[in-house]
Amino acid sequence: MTLTIDRLDCRLGNRRILHGLSGLRARAGEITALIGPNGAGKSTLLKAVAGIEKASGDIVLENRAIGTLSIEQRAGRLYYLPQEIGSRAALNVFEAVLLARRTQVAESPAEAMDAVDQALCSLELDSLAERELAVLSGGQRQRVAIAQAIVRQPRLLMLDEPTSALDLHHQLQVLDYLQRLARRKQLVVVIAIHDLNLAARFADHIWILQSGEHIASGAPGEVLTTERLRQVYAITAHVEWPVDEPPRVTPLAAIRQLGSNNGIA
Repeated sequence: MTLTIDRLDCRLGNRRILHGLSGLRARAGEITALIGPNGAGKSTLLKAVAGIEKASGDIVLENRAIGTLSIEQRAGRLYYLPQEIGSRAALNVFEAVLLARRTQVAESPAEAMDAVDQALCSLELDSLAERELAVLSGGQRQRVAIAQAIVRQPRLLMLDEPTSALDLHHQLQVLDYLQRLARRKQLVVVIAIHDLNLAARFADHIWILQSGEHIASGAPGEVLTTERLRQVYAITAHVEWPVDEPPRVTPLAAIRQLGSNNGIA
């Protein structure tokens, strides 16, 4: 199964956000990292695929144009987890994940509860099962939202900054889990992420956007170069690919300094 995107345009009001994005491919069993500076169009791209933002062009999943799918068919095939995941629902963790499961998967109550138990244990949320969502920390809510996403059993899982509220331990833990889940279930997983070290370490494939345009895509070692980081992020950086250690992207300096036009030293 493959997600393919070609000639994708998207406008928000009078502003053109995505400029004919083409040649984007994400394969089953892999994590595809979507990277780029603020305002590059990463969230808009994910929302366009999810049908939240109107767009023109070709978006194909499992040889089906996503635009031809009904709302029910789309909900059964793909899921988009946004950056903002705040919830005021008067539910505890177990109830919230169970509700997500029951809205998409037809099964007996016992089967649903078993699936929720497994998801909570996988993300080390079982100890929080009876805690209300309203009292959770931001990182805990983020992991609950990921649990809600995976219990729906989508074929395409899109996550917008899923580690932004997580501490270092849970960042590594969650991305390792998503990597193994993608391979075991043969899911297409696309993650918008700012941390280039995490992208280099866990992604099989990377898409780079800048100002709504597709700059490059390919294996991390092919696209994460010092020259491209200078071009896209306006930074000087050192990129290392050790044989027996995780890759390292070390930002050294921003090319432009704040306040330089106002005479600030």
